[in-house]
Amino acid sequence: MHEKHPPPSPSTSPSSSDAVLDAGGLRALSHPVRLRLLGLLRQYGPSTATRLAEHLGLTSGATSYHLRRLAAAGFVEEDTARGSARERWWRSMHQTTRFDDMALAEQEPEAAQAYRQSVAAAHTLRTQRALGELRTMPRAWREAFDISDWALRLTPGEAAALHGELVAVIARYRRDSPEDVAGAPAEAQRVMLIAHLLPEPDAPASAEGAEGATGAEAP
Repeated sequence: MHEKHPPPSPSTSPSSSDAVLDAGGLRALSHPVRLRLLGLLRQYGPSTATRLAEHLGLTSGATSYHLRRLAAAGFVEEDTARGSARERWWRSMHQTTRFDDMALAEQEPEAAQAYRQSVAAAHTLRTQRALGELRTMPRAWREAFDISDWALRLTPGEAAALHGELVAVIARYRRDSPEDVAGAPAEAQRVMLIAHLLPEPDAPASAEGAEGATGAEAP
């Protein structure tokens, strides 16, 4: 499933494995089905519309339509080495997606919101799937499993610094990419690290709310 929407790499310039969203790409990935299709191709490799449709519970016609839209936006391409006259194979053209262009987000607010909502929904599905499989995982992986949150009070600059430090830590570990898999230890498995840095601005207290907070009958 899904779509990767990782934090930017420590380098300011994207690598050839990054899909950097422009307006067209942002609109294309604002559809949750396309996001999941792209994620499947990145995780499991080339596939056909029929096989992808079975995984998502869709018709092959619907899957083919969304794959063509992804191809038009430059995210996938036909794998001619595997395809035939009767069966078309598709593969992802990148390993990750980058969306850190605030100017684009302001120019395309609806598409940006839809894309982010699709990413959040995909993250929720990943978490639910992992929870469903947790009891059958080996003990070592059950002990490594974690769902945590911490409430911090930061300035925007401190939040940006924290984000950069987290990215630097993540960059020290082995990526799940074709070139890295061959050299990984035998016990290594795919791990999905999902990081959310969610600002929660304090709501301004109303006059009525302030009085209630200090009144004798306040809870």
